[in-house]
Amino acid sequence: MIKIDNVVKNYQEGETTVKALRGVSLEVGDGEFLSIAGPSGSGKTTLLNLIGCIDSLDKGEITINGAQVSRMEKKEKTNYRRLNLGFIFQTYNLIPVLTAYENVAFVLSLLNLDEEEIRKRTMSILKEVGLEGMEHRRPAKLSGGQQQRVAIARALIKQPQIVLADEPTANLDSENGEEILKLMREMNQVHNTTFIFSTHDKMVMEYARRLVLLHDGRIQDDQRRN
Repeated sequence: MIKIDNVVKNYQEGETTVKALRGVSLEVGDGEFLSIAGPSGSGKTTLLNLIGCIDSLDKGEITINGAQVSRMEKKEKTNYRRLNLGFIFQTYNLIPVLTAYENVAFVLSLLNLDEEEIRKRTMSILKEVGLEGMEHRRPAKLSGGQQQRVAIARALIKQPQIVLADEPTANLDSENGEEILKLMREMNQVHNTTFIFSTHDKMVMEYARRLVLLHDGRIQDDQRRN
């Protein structure tokens, strides 16, 4: 599904060139549950942002289902991201003035679906992530774990091929973090959606079926589990 070939990404910090990724190559199959791990500065968030068409690389190639996303112009990347990718963030990124229902339904409204289809799909995914009966609550009336469930529903509502999660348990206690990981693994199994995490959380690493370790912008290890 995803092919990353010799990817290089540098950043400028004043007069200093930061070598975030130094020739990373990786293939990710359909339906994988993969964690990209490493210490701060290892390049894991940079790699996630490149796969997510949020950033542009300096060298190399990224192909997703045959589409050479690394060669796309900015507008093309935006359209590809909107139609094919889902995102989960450590800070949830919910719109505070909207209810749980509205935060999730908003994604479908951008795809120009009719109101009945939006309602049906939104209520279905909220039930699936365990938020039935909470659809009218705004984020401030939800716990951190519940807010992250809304974020998962929002990521899955458009039925993306790939969900990218940047430190999804960082703002949760261990109990809620484990519940969120169990939920995402269940969504991975039910929908065969590919999940890719960036993390330094050992619990996330343990839940992953494949663990890619980065260090100083290079892949240090690639472990597959049963």
